[in-house]
Amino acid sequence: MIQSKLKQIFGYDTFRPLQEEIIQNVLNKQDSLVVMPTGSGKSLCYQLPALEFPGLTVVVSPLISLMEDQVMQLRAVGVTAVFLNSTLDYVGHDWVADQIRSGEAKLLYAAPETLVQPRTLALLAQCRVDCLTIDEAHCISEWGHDFRPEYRQLVDVRRRLPTAVCLAVTATATERVRQDIKTSLDISSAHEFVASFDRDNLLLAVEPKTDGLAQTIHFLQAHPDESGIIYCATRKQVDFLAGELARRGWPVLPYHAGLDDATRRTNQRQFINDDVPIMVATIAFGMGINKPNVRFVLHYDLPKNLESYYQQIGRAGRDGLPSDCLLLFSYSDVQTINYFINEQHPSQQQGARARLEAMLGFVETNVCRRRPLLNYFGEAYDQDNCETCDNCTTEAGDLVDLTIPAQKFLSCVKRTGELFGVNHIIDVLRGSQNQKVLERGHDRLSTYNIGLEFSKKEWQFLARQFVQQGLMVQDMEYGSLKLTPQAYAVFKGEPVRGTLPDKPQAVPSATDYANYDQALFQQLRQKRKALADAAGVPPYVIFSDRTLVEMATYFPQSRASFGTLYGVGEAKLTNFADDFLPVVQAYCAANGLAEVRKSAPTTVSASSSTPGGRTVEVLNLYNNGRTLPELCQQYNVKPSTILNHLWKAVQAGETLRQSNLLEHSSLSPAQQQQALAAFAEHGAEFLKPVHTALNETVDYEELHLLRLHFISQQTL
Repeated sequence: MIQSKLKQIFGYDTFRPLQEEIIQNVLNKQDSLVVMPTGSGKSLCYQLPALEFPGLTVVVSPLISLMEDQVMQLRAVGVTAVFLNSTLDYVGHDWVADQIRSGEAKLLYAAPETLVQPRTLALLAQCRVDCLTIDEAHCISEWGHDFRPEYRQLVDVRRRLPTAVCLAVTATATERVRQDIKTSLDISSAHEFVASFDRDNLLLAVEPKTDGLAQTIHFLQAHPDESGIIYCATRKQVDFLAGELARRGWPVLPYHAGLDDATRRTNQRQFINDDVPIMVATIAFGMGINKPNVRFVLHYDLPKNLESYYQQIGRAGRDGLPSDCLLLFSYSDVQTINYFINEQHPSQQQGARARLEAMLGFVETNVCRRRPLLNYFGEAYDQDNCETCDNCTTEAGDLVDLTIPAQKFLSCVKRTGELFGVNHIIDVLRGSQNQKVLERGHDRLSTYNIGLEFSKKEWQFLARQFVQQGLMVQDMEYGSLKLTPQAYAVFKGEPVRGTLPDKPQAVPSATDYANYDQALFQQLRQKRKALADAAGVPPYVIFSDRTLVEMATYFPQSRASFGTLYGVGEAKLTNFADDFLPVVQAYCAANGLAEVRKSAPTTVSASSSTPGGRTVEVLNLYNNGRTLPELCQQYNVKPSTILNHLWKAVQAGETLRQSNLLEHSSLSPAQQQQALAAFAEHGAEFLKPVHTALNETVDYEELHLLRLHFISQQTL
């Protein structure tokens, strides 16, 4: 029953990890605490049970814009949902009350301050309430990053509804915050469900901020006509950047607390409706945005902690499609954050500095960025290569010898007494005549004027790498550089490798990964925008980008095929098939394209080995005829990366198409046959027995390829 409603109403073929278990737990009237990252499907965990319960599901939501968006999307799929908040007049409130008393409404969204009002409590007393959902539940905890005192009153509502199951949901919560949530809501025995924090569709990258405006424009050029958010630390920075981008013709709007309410609401609505694709904003923007097609998030300034960073990048790619997250980093930002930390109460400073140090650990790491990010939230990440961060996509061949520049820079730090910051060291290296250099006699040092081969910005780029590699540490309060023992090893000839400042960043943009007909996709976007404008709703209420991508991938030619697409339930099939099918059919006729059969979905559960989004994408492309070299070129990766994806898919129970991978092997035909015979004898689950059987004469990379060929032949 639940599985059928998942497709019939919401248009989804399968549950995401943990969703089915949570929903069943709620239907069994077991209190639950759910921690799932943004975009992982928290809302479905209470929306689907609401359709099964005979009574009302009450959802506490802190933001008016968020509850209005969710109600709008539910109504679009035929679910009767209502909200109570300060925007309703007397007539509107009475209409909502009638919907609740009559049993027409299945879900009621309300702000916490509205819910605890006597007239709201009196209204709930007149009907059956089966579920009380607390969204953004971290707001109830003083240990959370967004504590809201009004959430503390919700325990009284919980006690007034003893027969209702309580579901607390949030995107981020440490162990301490989770315990505080359960205690504060008086649900100490609640079941806990904590999903993975890994959003593998987000491409993570960090660049040194050398020319913020130029870097921003370069980044935007890789995302033409795409929706995104640029976060700045201050209102002044927002106004400057938005003004400069607009002056250069970019469609942007600003958002910060210094703007009047009407302007903020207008700007937010234009962004949600895809009228203006780019928002330049302070961190005040975005929490209430349920917009799934945000394709990029650019941090112009350093976030103060990883909770803020994770929450902000979580606003990208909520539809599951690849999205870019770029952070521009400058050590001057660290000093600014430290200044504000010093203004805090002494009891808060230690924790704030620890969170800043964790943020810097993420920025400065030279290993996979997902390791420090996920470790911070208590989740181990043991993959060697995530393939979706700048560190993992920088091939070893991209690195060059930086030993001489490192020796020059480190020597200058030593000779100036390890008392100065990056900019002063660069001034000495480049022979500056400024007063600070001359007064200290640094123009008489042997390192004076020996670094003219790099500009100031290029030296800043290199200095950041030297800090990342542990050759220096920087005092977070004053900015001065200190040498580490590794620096002295460099003086003795230990090599230093890194990237040159004029080397383009290795991280591809999300659009590079897209495998769909982009010309058709643009036509479908135009149709969606016209329908949304006519209906007075945001475009994503009609269909998400992911649904349009499937249309531009599978080219459905009939209503039956259209109904198999992601996000197409009965209501949307009835309402929109006749609008979109003619666009697809006309495009296919004009370009000689035929419908591509969509593979049957594979049921997944949290306990199964579920392949990630990139793995599924690679598998589908491979099974639809893409060759190994073509996939390597498309993703800009080595063959071993593609082979790893295919092996992960096989382990998850997927099937490979029959193909001759042997053509990519460097072994002779006789050696290939000998290896395949070893797989037949020892099985394909482990490579070591086969490696041993071949007297260790065939390396593991070859065996990996041969194993996949062997498995593909077993499907005959």
